[in-house]
Amino acid sequence: MDSNPQETVTRSELLRRWRLILGSSGSEGLQVELNQNDQAMDRSLEALYEAKGKGGLGASSPNVARWLGDIRNFFPSSVVRIMQMDALERLNLKQMLLEPELLDSVEADVHLVANLVALRSLIPGKTLATAKEVVRRVVRELERKLSLPMRQAVTGSLNRAVRNRRPRLREIDWHRTIRANLKNYQPEYRSVVPEVRIGYGHKRSKLRDIILCVDQSGSMASSVVYSGIFAAVLASLSAVSTRLVVFDTAVVDLTDQMTDPVEMLFGIQLGGGTDINSALAYCTSQITRPQDTILVLISDLYEGGNAEEMIQRAGLLVSMGVQVVALLALDDAGRPSYDHHNAQRLSAFGIPVFGCTPDQFPDLMAAALQRRNLQDWAAGQGIQLSWAGQEEN
Repeated sequence: MDSNPQETVTRSELLRRWRLILGSSGSEGLQVELNQNDQAMDRSLEALYEAKGKGGLGASSPNVARWLGDIRNFFPSSVVRIMQMDALERLNLKQMLLEPELLDSVEADVHLVANLVALRSLIPGKTLATAKEVVRRVVRELERKLSLPMRQAVTGSLNRAVRNRRPRLREIDWHRTIRANLKNYQPEYRSVVPEVRIGYGHKRSKLRDIILCVDQSGSMASSVVYSGIFAAVLASLSAVSTRLVVFDTAVVDLTDQMTDPVEMLFGIQLGGGTDINSALAYCTSQITRPQDTILVLISDLYEGGNAEEMIQRAGLLVSMGVQVVALLALDDAGRPSYDHHNAQRLSAFGIPVFGCTPDQFPDLMAAALQRRNLQDWAAGQGIQLSWAGQEEN
């Protein structure tokens, strides 16, 4: 006879669970001390289920966005969906979604965008247009901030790759050639001796292929938003070919939707499981020039699929010549929670594994395009490479 799984749970763990279920007001006699993580979880539960008479989250409160983000970190997606539905009924969150004017007045940021994307199936039709406009406003602001650094990083890195040092006469870039030879100026002849000639070079359709492979599980919500925006910026650059692939237990290629970041974000399904192995398998099938391909896996590496195959596929990509980067987070904090064991195993292949902020991402891509050592780049940014047993600085 199979043993009851409940029998393997310790008494202290049972008490802990009952403490979280009953809340602070109903558990006076349990004598349970909660750790820091459990205390945060308890506050999230209390905000929803003990909100009566305490004001709850408040429809216009900035705590709404924080609370929605917290429950995705603490609970599995099936539980999150129940809590979201309960919040719609019990708290003023329903009012926020029903009244476009109220939604429009909420302080808009990346976290609100992630929440609106996650809740899109619950948003009434009359409010959906307002929700999209709020998202569009945030996306425009982020593009304004991040687009120029991204463009400068990519074009600056690739310009050097297309210069021709032995140009024919019609191929000479006279502006660059003159600047490079100013030290050879001859005053008596009022002329520059062109010791070095720089040409425009023989242009190719695309110099590098970039694949952003993004984990869309709930804990990666902010990273998904930033990844989508960067993908849209990269897609607008003719020098590179960019592909955006998002995944949970299914893999979705959003490359054709990158021209409209807002519609693309609303096509993302935040939450669900994680199958990195299947995502890498799909990305591998899309690679035609491995030596000219950069694959950025943006994931916390908590694999719900075949972890052994996932590691093997990553090693295969490296052996093919693909430049693989594992970003544990692409968000404002840049301090990821991640699977240390899988991080260590990827590091063993020479794959750099770390988290970074959106401000650092353009320079990261520049370093990758220049084929610089990304471990050295991370060290120069004050980022500690991640492996088992260590956290980001």
